[in-house]
Amino acid sequence: MSRTSTFRQRMLAGDKLVGSFLKTPTSHGTEILAGAGFDFVVIDQEHAPFDRTTTDIALLAARGHDIPALVRVPGPEGILSVLDCGATGVLVPHVKTAAEAREYAALFRYRNGARGFATSTRAGAYTGVPMWQHIAEQDAQMTFVAQIEDPIALDEVEAIAAVDGVDSLFIGRGDLTAAFGDESKEPPAVIRATERIAEAARKARKSISVFVGNGTEAAWLRSLGANVFVLSSDQGFLRQAAMQGLRDVREKV
Repeated sequence: MSRTSTFRQRMLAGDKLVGSFLKTPTSHGTEILAGAGFDFVVIDQEHAPFDRTTTDIALLAARGHDIPALVRVPGPEGILSVLDCGATGVLVPHVKTAAEAREYAALFRYRNGARGFATSTRAGAYTGVPMWQHIAEQDAQMTFVAQIEDPIALDEVEAIAAVDGVDSLFIGRGDLTAAFGDESKEPPAVIRATERIAEAARKARKSISVFVGNGTEAAWLRSLGANVFVLSSDQGFLRQAAMQGLRDVREKV
C-alpha cells in the first residue's frame, strides 16, 4: 500500500511522523522534502500564497512522489476542494468548539457526512474509481487535524478531542503565545495550555500534532505524547542553509 493511503492509520496508531510546512507555491519543495525522506508535507494556504492552482500542483507532486500531503486551509470552505485535488487530509485552524469540530468532521466523510460527491477529480482518478470503492477509500483515509490555538478553545478542548472524526489535535503554540501576550521566553500560560491540549488528546486516544523548530522542542513535546511533528518549513530550511553557507564563506575569505 502507498504511504498516502496508510497515513491516517499510521497517525492514529501512534507512529512517529516528521513533516514540514510548504510556504513556497511551487512543486519543488514537495519534491525536495519527499526526496529527503520526510514522512509528509503540509501545504500552507493560511499563511502562504497558495491558491487553488498552486495547491493542485503541489498535491500533484506529492502524489507523484507518494508523500502524504495535508493542506492547512484558511477556513472550512476550502476542505472539499483540497480533498478532491488529492490531499491526504486537512489541518483546520482555529477550531474553537465541539460544535464546530463536528460540523467540519462531516465535511471529510461521505457516509453519514456532508462531503460533496464527485469522482471526476484526482481523488477519484478522474472517474477511474468506482463510486462505492471511492467512498469507502476516502472515508477511511481522509485525515482531519483540528488546530487548537485560541484561549477560548481550551474551555471545550476535551469535548473537541472526543468528536468522532477528529483524528488529531494540533497544538498552536504560536497563536496561543500571541493571545496570552506574555513576552517571556517560556510563558507559563502557554505551557499549561499545551499540557492541557495534550492531555485531552491522550484521554480521547487521539493523535497529538505539533510544530517544532528543533529536536529539543520535539523531545519535550514527545514526552507529552506528541507523535506528529511539523519541522520548520521550506522557507525556514532555505534561510537556515543560506545563513550557514554565507557565514562559512565569509569566515574563510
